[in-house]
Amino acid sequence: MPTYGDYLKLDELLALQHPLSRAPEHDEMLFIVIHQVYELWFKEILHEIDYLQELLSRNQGIRAGHTLKRVLTILKVMVAQLDILETMTPLEFLSFRDRLESGSGFQSAQFRELEFVLGWKQPGALERYPAESPATRRLKARLAAPTLWDAFLRHLAMNGIAVPAEDLERDVTRKVEGSPGLRTALIEVYRHHPALAELSERLVDLDEGLMEWRYRHVKMVQRTIGTRRGTGGSAGAEYLTTTLNQPLFPDLWAIRTEL
Repeated sequence: MPTYGDYLKLDELLALQHPLSRAPEHDEMLFIVIHQVYELWFKEILHEIDYLQELLSRNQGIRAGHTLKRVLTILKVMVAQLDILETMTPLEFLSFRDRLESGSGFQSAQFRELEFVLGWKQPGALERYPAESPATRRLKARLAAPTLWDAFLRHLAMNGIAVPAEDLERDVTRKVEGSPGLRTALIEVYRHHPALAELSERLVDLDEGLMEWRYRHVKMVQRTIGTRRGTGGSAGAEYLTTTLNQPLFPDLWAIRTEL
């Protein structure tokens, strides 16, 4: 029988933290661990959202809601982890920042996968990765696949909601955009279909949770490096600020003034 350490591959896992600074700088270990943990959470969220889409396709709305709740709870943990990063002062980060060289969270392929599956499709993101790399292959697959929003709309149609054909048959390689024709159907959901309305609200929670994570990330970067350019050639906080207040599911926000 495997031991706890064998099952979790702890020897391999705990051997993956390699500070590059001389001495090494004390806070580099924190930086590495936090970002490795983020990548593990991204992996888990992708795993859950793939399952969520499967549940929606089976018309299992209650289990889909439970899975969404799990994703939302993980997002809260991810936001809370930024509090830990903010215990590192600007000088402590600058003591090893140059060791990152071209490395940057901007290059996280899993976060780009997460954006794609949630409907934030940006084909240009593929240019950041080598053409034949595993990251590029995964992103191409996500780009070509339906998003969580598409699965949700099909779930609504499966339950008798008159979702416009142009929304059900939209080009899934494009970013999810507002659809005035869809809003009538969503208002019908909120007024007459409580279970579907509850699921819709969990999607709004997901959208808001990701916006909160982006906002806290921006403030953490500003607090740590100010207006300096980010590592990896990114524009740092200036770029991150452009990602704020960009809803994933714009129609669920637009109908608030019409209910």
